[in-house]
Order: sequence, then structure tokens, then C-alpha cells
Amino acid sequence: MSILWAVLVGLVVGVLAKFLHPGKENLGLVMTALLGIAGSMVASFGGQLLGIYHAGQGAGFIGAVVGAVLILFVYSRFNKR
Repeated sequence: MSILWAVLVGLVVGVLAKFLHPGKENLGLVMTALLGIAGSMVASFGGQLLGIYHAGQGAGFIGAVVGAVLILFVYSRFNKR
């Protein structure tokens, strides 16, 4: 059940990040959910490196959105056509 919850929250975070980041990314539903999950992981690890979070503590919803927007920013810079 926790995996399903992570996917649903990841989808919401990914949709919100795509809304906040300008530009058009051709990401489907699955990739949007993976974007949100990856954003949460980036925020958790980055927060631990900066001393914001302790080991084993996950990022919050806002941190996950910030991490996902950061991933979209890097993706859009490397995926220029």
C-alpha cells in the first residue's frame, strides 16, 4: 500500500512541478509520477547534505516539488533540440 501511496503523491508532485516550470516537457503519466518520486529523493538527499534533514528523514511535500522543479530545469537544459 505504501508503494501505491508513493506513486500517487509522486504524480501530484510531478504535475505541480510541470505546472510551475515554464516550457513544454513531453512527459506522460508514468514519467510524471517518476519525476515526482525522483524530486522527493533529490530533496531528501540534498536536505541531508545541507543538514536540513536527518538520516532516514524524508523531504516534505514542498521539498519534493522543489526537487522535481530542479530536475525539470536540468532536463530542459540538457534536452535542447
